[in-house]
Amino acid sequence: MPTYNVPAQSVEVEEVIKNSQFITRLHHVVTAEAAKAFIKKLNQDYPDATHHCWAYIVGNPRSTTLIGCSDDGEPSGTAGKPMLNVLQHADIGDIVAVCTRYYGGTKLGTGGLTRAYGGGVKLALESLPTKEKIDYDKISFEIEYSQLKDCEHLMKGFQIENLKIDYQTKITVELEIACEEVEEFKLAMDNKFKGQIEWITTA
Repeated sequence: MPTYNVPAQSVEVEEVIKNSQFITRLHHVVTAEAAKAFIKKLNQDYPDATHHCWAYIVGNPRSTTLIGCSDDGEPSGTAGKPMLNVLQHADIGDIVAVCTRYYGGTKLGTGGLTRAYGGGVKLALESLPTKEKIDYDKISFEIEYSQLKDCEHLMKGFQIENLKIDYQTKITVELEIACEEVEEFKLAMDNKFKGQIEWITTA
């Protein structure tokens, strides 16, 4: 699966435009439900704000259909959509953006609102650290005790997470490995141990 960048941490930026305060927050999420929960929490934490406009992208930004946005009472198309457009052009996935506005008494017009909300996300993205999202597959196998040392040495050459080793009559190894390395890892193990590895198939 192709990798993509995701937020490495949350960021928050603030702007004042014609007496209106705009606070834009970017946050890492892995599901649409998590994005909506983050939006809901901001609504609860800052109930006195005039608007909480938002946009999110869950999954690979180049292919996902898990996207959403809202103008939250601003004129249609002036807030959520510009925010989403900026996120999509940034090529970052698993991200939610919420722009909180405190109205300052001066109307900005549709063009001004579009620039304010889209610009807030652009400004926040400038300070957003990112990291590469890597998809993992879970695999399990059994080895003999005499094979453990060589197995551990071989595993050091791969992107492996959540390693679990269960010492029974044989040793059961369970791990998560980068999807793109699964076949290479299995081939390396079979070559190293001459096909003696017992791969465990999970339903």
